[in-house]
Amino acid sequence: MNNPRDFAAFFRLARPVLEHPLFESQRAYIHHDTTSVYDHAIIVAYMSFWLAKKLTIEADTVVKGALLHDFFLYDWHIEGRKSKKRGLKKHGFTHAKVAYANAVTHFEIGPIEKDIIIKHMFPLNLKPPTYVESWLVYMIDNFVTFTDYLDLYTNLKASLLEYIAMHKKLANQPFSK
Repeated sequence: MNNPRDFAAFFRLARPVLEHPLFESQRAYIHHDTTSVYDHAIIVAYMSFWLAKKLTIEADTVVKGALLHDFFLYDWHIEGRKSKKRGLKKHGFTHAKVAYANAVTHFEIGPIEKDIIIKHMFPLNLKPPTYVESWLVYMIDNFVTFTDYLDLYTNLKASLLEYIAMHKKLANQPFSK
């Protein structure tokens, strides 16, 4: 899983989302424990990509949907306290729809990517995922959330985030002969 060739293939698919300034802005929002929304989304997307390849399902759709599954663009800890949300208006019940609304505003989203984003919070969102890609991201998201709190996969996270940072920097340098 911690393989530079896999990182390169993942980066090629993820790059359009990774380089979007609003996706970048998620570094500022803590999601689970000390993990940012940015880091969480990347790890969910990478692990989903890795498993999608093993299962021979559409990796590009899985990567895009997984990267955008939490694209809600606010600090849910602060927002929840400020507005004193209760019951079905709490973040866990509503953020998938907010993430989808943001995703369609800034990216081209297909039906499977929509399903991944909208249904990743099942059973809090009552409708279960429809596609195998959606179930895959749903399961990986739950697993990664668990690992965020336990600080597992720190080497994989560090290696992958370092690879992305280095290649984004290289991609933005002018070409010289």
